[in-house]
Amino acid sequence: MALFRPKKLNRSMGGNLLVFLVLGLFAVFQMIPIVYTIGSAFKPVSELLKMPPTIFPRRFTTESFSELFISMSASRIVFSRYIFNSFFITVCGVVMTIVLCSLAAYPLAKMHGMPGAKFLGWFIILAMMLSSDVSGMATFMIQTGLRIIDTPWSIILPSIGSAFSVFLLKQFMEQMVPDTLIEAAKIDGAGEFLVWGRIVLPVMKPAVLTLIIFSMQWLWNNDGSRIFSEQRKILPNAMRQIVDGGIARLGVAAAVGVFIMVVPITLFIILQSNVIETMATSGIKD
Repeated sequence: MALFRPKKLNRSMGGNLLVFLVLGLFAVFQMIPIVYTIGSAFKPVSELLKMPPTIFPRRFTTESFSELFISMSASRIVFSRYIFNSFFITVCGVVMTIVLCSLAAYPLAKMHGMPGAKFLGWFIILAMMLSSDVSGMATFMIQTGLRIIDTPWSIILPSIGSAFSVFLLKQFMEQMVPDTLIEAAKIDGAGEFLVWGRIVLPVMKPAVLTLIIFSMQWLWNNDGSRIFSEQRKILPNAMRQIVDGGIARLGVAAAVGVFIMVVPITLFIILQSNVIETMATSGIKD
């Protein structure tokens, strides 16, 4: 398989400048919600109610964060408990998603004689087209039968059965893992699990890191609507309870938004090069 080399485009300096300006305009447009959320967290409530709204605060204040920390300290449950619950669910969900989805993608991508592989591939694509509203009732009934309602597994288990995760790893595996590499490992006596763990997963690092970002974002921002015990609630659920105080809590709501989005944004900044590599190689053929 030939290594991927970006094709050098034959464009003039003016063409490059035009592309740069267009992409820069789109980047600024996409950054507006993030900048507005951060700016709102440092505004007094009086500015938050102004129309038309302003992106940047005219009077910088940290009152919203002070009120948020006071509300957290006043909770009858130690706030670190909510943070621990969120981290536990996120870490377990991400690890199980990578392991199980890569194990499911491996035979679909590399066991070419497996019966029903084509049907399963189409079934995964069909599953990706179904919205969560369509499958929500069926998921709830399954969780009720398994008796995992009001437990962390009501969030973890639906995440590890993601059709998108299997599809992403399958497509990347088909394009970037040569069959000759797997055949050579099997000639040397490696079994399927050894090939998966020692050969396939290391080559799949960009796709795996991309999937970590997507899975982590879904798990970290999950509303935890099927967890009712206060001891088991997660961070977004606890934050939502804090801001349910009407107009007086608008500043706290903005501070909560900043607090929750810090972790996903930080993770994306660290791993963004792998996301770009995964998307760039998704359509390459041997």
